[in-house]
Amino acid sequence: MQQPAVCHLPNEDVEVLNSEYGKNVIKLLRIRRDDKKHFIKEVEACVHIRLDSVNEYLHGENSAVIPTDTMKNIVLSLAKCKGIQTIEQFALDICNHFISSYCHVVYVKAYVQEVPWRRLEKNGIPHVHSFICVPEGIRFCEAEQCQNGCPLVISGIKELKLKKTTQSGFQGFHRDKYTTIPDRTDRVLSAELFCKWSYGECQDIDFDCVWDTVHESVLEAFSGPPDCGEYSPSHQKTVNNIQMLTLARIPQIQEIEVTLNNIYYDDIDLKKFGLTNEKEVLIPVEIPYASYTCTLGRKKCLREQA
Repeated sequence: MQQPAVCHLPNEDVEVLNSEYGKNVIKLLRIRRDDKKHFIKEVEACVHIRLDSVNEYLHGENSAVIPTDTMKNIVLSLAKCKGIQTIEQFALDICNHFISSYCHVVYVKAYVQEVPWRRLEKNGIPHVHSFICVPEGIRFCEAEQCQNGCPLVISGIKELKLKKTTQSGFQGFHRDKYTTIPDRTDRVLSAELFCKWSYGECQDIDFDCVWDTVHESVLEAFSGPPDCGEYSPSHQKTVNNIQMLTLARIPQIQEIEVTLNNIYYDDIDLKKFGLTNEKEVLIPVEIPYASYTCTLGRKKCLREQA
């Protein structure tokens, strides 16, 4: 059978709207040894760049292409030479290297996330070289920079699971013929949080302090006072409480996005076993799940950007 002729458009008839490439999931462990005491950062990095031409795409001409294996080697070398004080600073170091070392790189973006290792302690005494991985959310960041431009940094928390067993409800919502759920005045509120925030200028920011403060604000706004909690009328209001408390405490943050992915728990009927169940035994319903997202910015910053 005769194959149909391949039709090629001339390059003059098309326009490249965006082109970038890079290396993903570069994993490394950086150990800093200060006599007997050791410090670690285990990270996963992704680096993407954009060049000042698209000849490699349109013409298959590779003379300007920095191989992605070279990009991986640069990340590993920077970890050795610069160290990793914070993942934000490491991402900025990556961006600065590509912008300053290659004049034909017009844009670079670095994503870095950190494995949540915590130093072991016994009787309040920190161990000199042993650590434990804790499920308190994954810290991540993104940095990007253009030629002749200032770097931009976004920091965040993801995969942070939160739960409270009371002081949550949902009622007074819109109803129509498709509505089947009843009003709830007391329910389990359980969710996985994704949160990211952006700064104004990246000068003199204590990234560790900011991240710790956001983390504490998330926990406090979600749970309320430790002796009594705080009532949540909806996931949406909980999202807003997290954002408002964070912005109030950290003036360097211009904009914050928070997503709560709901983890629903359903009552189980134990009457056939001769048992009552006063919301003591519940079953998680993983899918489908609800998601609630809001991005909040300071009005002054938004006006200045406009």
